[in-house]
Parts: sequence; C-alpha cells; structure tokens
Amino acid sequence: MEFVIENTHARHSGGHGMVVLRLQRTYHGEGTNGTLSMAGQPICHTIELPWRNNRRNKSCIPEGRYRLRLYPSVRFGMRMCVEGVPGRSGILFHAANNAATELRGCIAPVTKLTGHGKGVYSRVALERVENIVYPVLEAGEEVWLEVI
Repeated sequence: MEFVIENTHARHSGGHGMVVLRLQRTYHGEGTNGTLSMAGQPICHTIELPWRNNRRNKSCIPEGRYRLRLYPSVRFGMRMCVEGVPGRSGILFHAANNAATELRGCIAPVTKLTGHGKGVYSRVALERVENIVYPVLEAGEEVWLEVI
C-alpha cells in the first residue's frame, strides 16, 4: 500500500492551528499494529508492544487523546513525545522494526507491516510523519494524537 499525503491540508483535520493524527489499532498477543492517518488519509502503519494494562516498558499506551511535542532525546535526537499518558512518560515516536526487541512503550512508524508488532522501512515512515508534524510544531501550533 502506498501512502500519499499533502502537508498543505494538515490544518483542516483539527481546526485552525491544530493537526489531529488518528492511530487506529489492532491488538495481538505479540504486538499491536496500527495505521496512522490525518484528515482520513493514511500516512503510515505503526507497531507497538501488546496491551499489558499500561505497564511501563511492557505495554502500548491506553487509547485516548494526547498532545505531541518535540523532545530532545539523548538516544534518538529530536523526536515527537506523547504527553499526558496516565502513569507514563517518555513515550516517543522513533524508528523500530520489531516492537518486542526495540520498543519499551514507544510508537514506531513503519512503511509495511510484516507481522504482529513487526514491520519494515521504519526510518522512511518516521521521516514521512516528521515532515508533516515538525513544521506544525515548530510554527507553535498544536498536534494531537487520537489513539483508537
């Protein structure tokens, strides 16, 4: 599946000065797969850890609406951070192709899903998301993530 999205339409999804990304998930015992979209247009797929009652470093985050901010990670450089997750902090968007071995609660964009919690070409997908989100955040506008 090819994902194409125009950044010029970003602000239409959440109102003036706001972008809303929607993460539609499918839960599996080995990992969580998702599709990230904006204004009804798919951007990429995602992989996460399985749902394990929001346990730190063991689970994907709960469904809900969260604000994204830029965060200077020592390990990953400047990344998008998911804020307001109950009982959790440091939830980032970063590259990974296998949730079980490379994630500790974060979200990894991937170009193609290859299994439960597994995908390929994560850096390509991450760059696609960053190209949409970073200019909005750098302009001082809000970006929200709806996890459903």
